[in-house]
Parts: sequence; structure tokens; C-alpha cells
Amino acid sequence: MKPDAKVKFGRTDLEVTAFGFGTAPIGNIFREIDEETSDGMIQSAWDAGVRYYDTAPMYGHGLAELRTGHSLRWKNRDDFVLSSKVGRVLKPARKQDIDYAPWTNAGRFTLNFDYSYDGTMRSFEDSLQRLNLEHMDIVFIHDIDVFTRGAEQPEVFRQAMDGAWKALSDLRDQGVVKAIGVGVNEWEVCQTALEQRDFDCFLLAGRYTLLEQDSLDTFLPLCEERGAAVVVGGGFNSGILATGAVEGAKYNYAPAPAGIMERVRKIEAVCAEHNVPLPAAALQFVLAHPAIPSFIAGTRTVERLQKNLAWFSHPIPAAFWADLKAKGLLREDAPTP
Repeated sequence: MKPDAKVKFGRTDLEVTAFGFGTAPIGNIFREIDEETSDGMIQSAWDAGVRYYDTAPMYGHGLAELRTGHSLRWKNRDDFVLSSKVGRVLKPARKQDIDYAPWTNAGRFTLNFDYSYDGTMRSFEDSLQRLNLEHMDIVFIHDIDVFTRGAEQPEVFRQAMDGAWKALSDLRDQGVVKAIGVGVNEWEVCQTALEQRDFDCFLLAGRYTLLEQDSLDTFLPLCEERGAAVVVGGGFNSGILATGAVEGAKYNYAPAPAGIMERVRKIEAVCAEHNVPLPAAALQFVLAHPAIPSFIAGTRTVERLQKNLAWFSHPIPAAFWADLKAKGLLREDAPTP
């Protein structure tokens, strides 16, 4: 599949490109990216045919939305699909009063969780202002998972299903947005949300990858049954499936544990036998599932972006996937290209 291939977005009338541009890095996560690099990546993605862009108020305390809108503002709005998120309301503050971690030199706003009906509507309107674009196509309820909210998660989830869900459902009914969903780090939370409410889509970070396929048990089949699209972010498991099992490799935003390192080394050995780059396998595997129309990748340089785009089209023989399954490194029921 080519990165600019158009894929139907679940049951909606939207089409997204197989490659989606993720904007967390241009929010200056961990370290700063200058304006020229940020704009250069978005323009390079556009020139490569990428027409799906995902952002969020959280990314750089509003900075990613500002930069995304700045780079897309002269494009024909009907030519691309844009998603952002709700669940945090940004409030202006002095830089010295803001705890930016893990962001660097970010926007002059504090992040405040708010999943109420009114808070969701304010978050949505504020995002449109920062983006300086007339509409969003897809809106996700952000970070209502255990990974982010810990012991508060059950109550936060309830608030979101009562408040944020109702607000987004109203926006969808009014034709203001075309698809609504949930963006989290755990497929179990997505499944519970789909069982309770009428969602169109999900943004799942890192839970369907070459290393993890537990979502094949019940969640992805339910999405197929309901026509819900699943966008995969973090398909490199926050690093290790891009870098390989090197010293300092990251898994779920932390140093990779020994068991994960060993599993990746075994996958890399199969890659070497078939002359397949590990990142190419990681990208193409995810998109083989019929419920997954797009893989969102964030990059820090134009050069890395170009590599990601090239990995989409790298030839991978069927024998490679068969060998992974034969060695117990990939589930037998996992769809492959």
C-alpha cells in the first residue's frame, strides 16, 4: 500500500490516507522543534500525498494545533481530513507558572481536564480558533484511560460518557463534525466505550502492533461488526519497532524491558533473513487489518518523515509473515498484507 492511498473511514463518508501525519512532535515533546522544521514536515507530507492530519490541545499546550493550522491554512479545506481531541480546556498563563513536562517551550496555556458538556464545547471551539480552520472532521475524547488517569479512571470515564459524548453526539447530529470517537492507550477502554455509546472511530496508541495483538480477541472484531474505524498511533510502540532492540530503546515511553528487547531481537532476525526493514514490517502489518484505515506517525525531521513514507511501499514477501507466525512471533489469526 502506498502512503497516499485513500481508504474509507469506517461507516462514515470520509476517506483518509493510509499514512496520517501525527503532530505530537511539533508540540515540542521532549525537545524543541523550530518553526521551519515543523512547517517543512507538514509541507513534505502534503507533497507526498498525505491528506490526514491529527492533532490535540494537549500537544505542546496548544502549540501543535497552532502549527498545524498555520501550515494547512492555505490548502483547500475539502482536500484533507483533520482530527483533534476534547477533554482538556486550555487557560492562558505566564510561562514561568506552567509545568510543561514532557513538553518543551510550549504554548502559554495550562492544561485542565474537563469532560463536561460545556467543557467539551469550549474545547472544540477553542481548537478551531487555534487551528484557524473552519471545521474539524473527526473529534476524539482524549485520555480517559487507566494509563493517564489511574485510580480516577472509572469516574473520568463516566463523566466523559455523560458529558463529552453528548456534546460530540450533538455536533455530529448537527453536521458540524463527521465522526466522533475516543483516543486512548488501552483497547479495553475503547471496547467499553463502543459497547456503551454509538462511536464512529477510535485512536488507539500502541496496542495493536507487531508486539501486541490482544485487541484481536474482542475489540477489533466488534469494530468490524459496528463499522467503527480504528486509527493506530504509536505503532512503533513509542520507539523500539523503529529503532530495533538497541541500547536505550523505548517501549511505551520508557526503557524497554528485557522481555520486549528479546522479542524484538527475534523479529529482527526474521527481518534480516528476508531483507525487510523492521519499521516497514511494523507499518505494513498494522494496515493489513480491515478495521484500520490509517497509521499515524509523528516525526522530528523531514528526513525521518521521508523514511516512514518509503517504508510503506517497501516490498515484503508473504514468506516473511509466515515465518513470524511459525516462530510464534505473530498471532496466527492476525491479518497480514
